[in-house]
Amino acid sequence: MTDQLTISTLTLRHRIPADWAADPWAEVRPLVDGVDVLREVHPEGLAPSRRHWTGPAESWPLAVTREPRRIMITEPTCTAGCCGALYATVRREGDRVIWDAWENTSDATALPADITFDAGQYEAELARAAADRDWEEPVDTLARLLGQTLAGSGWFERWGCVLTGVWPRREEPDVPEELTSPEGVDVEFRHVQAPGERARSYVYELLIAGDQPIGEQVQQLAARILADDPRKTAELRGR
Repeated sequence: MTDQLTISTLTLRHRIPADWAADPWAEVRPLVDGVDVLREVHPEGLAPSRRHWTGPAESWPLAVTREPRRIMITEPTCTAGCCGALYATVRREGDRVIWDAWENTSDATALPADITFDAGQYEAELARAAADRDWEEPVDTLARLLGQTLAGSGWFERWGCVLTGVWPRREEPDVPEELTSPEGVDVEFRHVQAPGERARSYVYELLIAGDQPIGEQVQQLAARILADDPRKTAELRGR
């Protein structure tokens, strides 16, 4: 008798890690049949950041393309190049999505078994997670909306600059208030200088007002940035 193929269900859960110093966005953590099987084999690993789920569907971390591809499932709080990561090959066979050929370059204690998903359920869950905003805290919403406003303005390009990121800045747990930055948003950009010259990096460290609607704050902060040459009003890093 042939064993019946087990078809698993994928659920993606947004989670803001306790140690988010490497990346302040939430991780998008995969659960298989409701179980965080990756935590069992790589307890210290973090799933790919929510910031990687903003582009076209084929660029999402868990997207399935025509050809099998090696993807990173979890990484440490530093970088994969530093302490390794947990990888799998993701491929599609007909109406199935398969995770197999697991590879451990980290301190994972074991490797998961091959996992098979229904392709329709799998791709629907990826789309749902990419559109999900319920996990956001006010600082995340502010960072996302401000980033969209600034990216669409063309303002930084006008001054020979490139917007490199808009990040939520969270209060660090268990750190005295005088030693940590208050909650807010960091807007980072760099000035592209002449060929052969080192680019200069700048940052706006913006505060979030807990008693003011997020939409109003986005408008006010964007107006402040778009009022003048950003190289004059932002802080220069690496002086």
